[in-house]
Amino acid sequence: MKFRNQFLMAAVVSAVVAVGWTPSSEAKSKKVDDGVKTTFQTSRGWRPTIDNRADAVMVYGVGGNPSDRRGNTNFEERVESWKDKGYTVHFMTGIAWGEYQDYFTGKWDGKWHLDEGQVTQRGDTIWHGHMVPYIVPSENFLKYMKEMHVKRVIDAGIDAIFMEEPEFWARGGYSDAFKREWKEYYGTDWRPQHESPEATYMANKLKYHLYYRALNEVFTYAKEYGKSLGRDIKCYVPTHSLVNYSQWQIVSPEASLASLPCVDGYIAQVWTGTSREPNFFNGVQKERVFETAYLEYGSMESMTAPTGRKMFFLTDPIEDRAKDWDDYKRNYQATFVAQLLYPGVADYEVMPWPERIYEGLYRVGAGSDEKTRIPRFYSTQMQVMINALNKMPVSDNAVSGSDGIGVLMSNSLMFQRFPLHDGYDDPQLANFYGLALPLVKRGVPVKTVHIENLGFPATLADTKVLLMTYSNMKPLDPAAHTYLAEWVRKGGKLVFCGSDKDPFQQIEEWWSTGDNSYTAPSQHLFTLLGIGADAPQGEYKVGKGTVCVLRADPKEHVLKAGGDASFIDAVTRLYNGSKGSDIVFKNDFLLQRGPYAIAAVVDEGVSPEPLRLQGSYIDMFDPALPVVDGYVVEPGHQALLLDLAKVDKPKHPQVLAASFRESDEAASKGAYAFTAKSPVDTDGIARVLLPSVPTSVKIDGTDTFDRSLWDPASRTYLLRFENLPEGHRVEFTW
Repeated sequence: MKFRNQFLMAAVVSAVVAVGWTPSSEAKSKKVDDGVKTTFQTSRGWRPTIDNRADAVMVYGVGGNPSDRRGNTNFEERVESWKDKGYTVHFMTGIAWGEYQDYFTGKWDGKWHLDEGQVTQRGDTIWHGHMVPYIVPSENFLKYMKEMHVKRVIDAGIDAIFMEEPEFWARGGYSDAFKREWKEYYGTDWRPQHESPEATYMANKLKYHLYYRALNEVFTYAKEYGKSLGRDIKCYVPTHSLVNYSQWQIVSPEASLASLPCVDGYIAQVWTGTSREPNFFNGVQKERVFETAYLEYGSMESMTAPTGRKMFFLTDPIEDRAKDWDDYKRNYQATFVAQLLYPGVADYEVMPWPERIYEGLYRVGAGSDEKTRIPRFYSTQMQVMINALNKMPVSDNAVSGSDGIGVLMSNSLMFQRFPLHDGYDDPQLANFYGLALPLVKRGVPVKTVHIENLGFPATLADTKVLLMTYSNMKPLDPAAHTYLAEWVRKGGKLVFCGSDKDPFQQIEEWWSTGDNSYTAPSQHLFTLLGIGADAPQGEYKVGKGTVCVLRADPKEHVLKAGGDASFIDAVTRLYNGSKGSDIVFKNDFLLQRGPYAIAAVVDEGVSPEPLRLQGSYIDMFDPALPVVDGYVVEPGHQALLLDLAKVDKPKHPQVLAASFRESDEAASKGAYAFTAKSPVDTDGIARVLLPSVPTSVKIDGTDTFDRSLWDPASRTYLLRFENLPEGHRVEFTW
């Protein structure tokens, strides 16, 4: 449908501005240092079983968590219970759903609001729980959130607010509430999204805008109210990755929020549940947890790296779906290593919902109906891993492999996913994975690049070859093409893959309206590059750079066996033409971060050979914390090792690896002491580096020295006891 209404055209332009923002100096300079490196979320008050000793706790919901009715006790009492144990206390709640029954049932303002839920074409409300719909965030709902939740938690002494998961399901958009928002935003009557690609695109931009507005209004209120009390309130958005939301057919503001002065940072909600979503490679659809997690974390890291916003990475030792402990452990290791391969991020949400991790009952094995609480071997390993996060440094080291290859992404990846039009399908986000997986599977540490961030000079500073397509997304702002053309002319190498035949190419957007009459957005880019609007397949010299046009959609690279051959040839040719060494294909990723050696070996790659590491290590995936000489990582596996040769201040006594968190350290000539705290009903174990074999090892005043636990080669003592939240006092003498 052509736009004939000038008011509607103006509204569409404003929508583009809202989601395709231009970086500001304020966004560039945003920095957050709140003294919190590790955190977790819980709807419960403090209990000895969940006292995991992170720096901070995010107490969930004024009314608790819809999935955990037992935890929904008085909010202020829950906050005080954690403060009493020495935690920094923050607040988390959902912006798209939550324990907001007093709003929906009219208790707050005397009006029934269940009609404000997200609704499908069939007229079904999309529910998160009983009487908890996913919300169309009206101005009235935002007023309720400010008055009944944000004000209350700030009054309770909270100085950091996390509003999680701004989510509008792509299949939603049929409720009266959404129709009212459409009329207000576009100035015309609502159009059903299933009727045309244009209606779908407009519906999803509106969904995007609604949660952009929601977070802007709620966080701005929080900042202003806090300021009136003389306090600086920090505001964060815990959100799934752009990769996952696109694959799961959810619309969310994502990168545009980083332009808001009221947003201080994000939590990258990546875990087994998101990363086990199947994708295609070499004609096979299956779970590829490590590879998917690596790309998910990358899309979050690149979203905020140019802006200076704080980023927490999340992993979850279990997941929402009921599986078995072996499954959880295997996939936790994969996601955990994937997050560590981004050395510029060193802040972490160490776990969500410790109550379900430590107290939940899950199957002991894939073929068993027997359920049990978390096994001691797994809780020990998990605590060793999360305590490593308390010490994990930022590093200037790079992941091994040929760097400088980026995959271009846009928020509009979320706009084309549902419903299908004209029979064009992008199965399991294959047009994205078709650019990324062929290289990840060859050991290339691919980065993602957000088109919304191209205005920041740092965004493409280290990129040698940029891969892009418009088969699965569209540019939200013509300025992006100006930045790309300038980058190519200065020497950049651009690979464009696309037939430009998907049904969203010819929607009424900036490239086909006003002074523009292009039938595909790539025509605008190619015109700026000077290669002709309908450039056929081939390579073109542009200034000091090169453009390679491949006239096939990237999904063809992964939907059939061997489909990526010509794509890999083109990337290799352009990369090898850049300054520096030729591209290297391998099957492993390796990074040294301080004393930690982090490794992953992919299967389905260029070699079935394992990665063999030389040196003396503590294996941090083994709950016994053995010291090993050399280590072998098989394809499909990962490793987290403490490299004994890389320990800082090796002559000083220190805890190298432990399933508890040490504090109150005291060292003198011939003595070293600390307090060890961790949840009850878990095993305490540690490798403690000492100048020489101890003569005494006291735990709470009782000597427990056992010479067989001393390893002379590594100069470490293996400490063991039953963990306690109140802690043990450990004293070494030698």
